[in-house]
Amino acid sequence: MWPFCGNTRKNPPRLAQPPPTRWTTGPAVDTAPALCLPAALSVAALFATLAPAAAGAEDSDLRGPKPTIVLVHGAFADASSWAEVTQRLQRHGFPVRAVANPLRGLAPDAEAVRQVVDSVSGPVILVGHSYGGALISHAAAGEKDVKALVYIAAFAPAVGESALELSAGGKLGPDTTTTIGNDVYLRPDRFHEVFAADLPRRTTAQLAAAQRPVDAGALSAKATAAAWQQIPSWYLIAKQDNAIPAGSQRAMAARAHSHTTEVNASHAVSLSRPEATYATILNAVRGTR
Repeated sequence: MWPFCGNTRKNPPRLAQPPPTRWTTGPAVDTAPALCLPAALSVAALFATLAPAAAGAEDSDLRGPKPTIVLVHGAFADASSWAEVTQRLQRHGFPVRAVANPLRGLAPDAEAVRQVVDSVSGPVILVGHSYGGALISHAAAGEKDVKALVYIAAFAPAVGESALELSAGGKLGPDTTTTIGNDVYLRPDRFHEVFAADLPRRTTAQLAAAQRPVDAGALSAKATAAAWQQIPSWYLIAKQDNAIPAGSQRAMAARAHSHTTEVNASHAVSLSRPEATYATILNAVRGTR
């Protein structure tokens, strides 16, 4: 049985009292792009049709050699969820690697991310969304070329914590999921509500149909590394997230001393608010140059 089925807590978990945050909290970002997709659009073509924001001139402080941006998606998604963010990064000359997260378990998934990082020559900015945050926290441990961690509505567990604990109080659970074999899916009729409430329902219906399941034990696995203790981090908090409560995100960001920005967005913030996601990554690049 999937471990969420035994979870009856209604409030976000209490984290250890963090020391005073060292970083300045960034401004909230409030302007969301409108999305309108034809009904017959295939899922494969979905992300290519989302209109990008207008490209501005590259800032002078971003010229010259750039770090590789390694993007790690979470559960119920795939690497195409980064398409709009990738387009913006590549437009400004950043090398990008969007990891095909296996979603088979915390240890093997983190190792898959580490192998991608090790294949890159030069500095890396490691970015994780949702469950991908737990993976970058593991994969970056001991990696001297990882210059920053960027959490996008993501889990940043301490050693001994699980994603399951940190999502308490959200809408992930037995009422919104189904298990097939050892794979956990979001129920199609609840996908919009839980994962992407600020996207059109036609869009979320296609995302639900194409979702990639996560292994039933992955979200309950206890973290054995917390690279945010040694590596500077940035955190984009999705204030309307129904999967990881905003309060839990704030507590994790404060504990990690992350540079923090808040945005009006659902859990699918890389899709619904790609410009805010991109801006958070750029802030990490600037902060580590």
